Amino acid sequence: MRHLLRMAAHSPRTNMHARNLAIVWAPNLLRSKDIEATGFNGTAAFMEVRVQSIVVEFILTHVEQLF
Repeated sequence: MRHLLRMAAHSPRTNMHARNLAIVWAPNLLRSKDIEATGFNGTAAFMEVRVQSIVVEFILTHVEQLF
């Protein structure tokens, strides 16, 4: 998480701020067995990934307090 936070510090040049990093990394960091097992698609899968990205964004914006 600290590494992703360091990457976010370069967002003026890369446009990879905490929200974009969360969208990219959330499915890998918070893999959902439910999505894989039930074969969610469409809206259900989108909503699950959205929740994952919100959680990862929260963690990234509060790294110092959490870790």
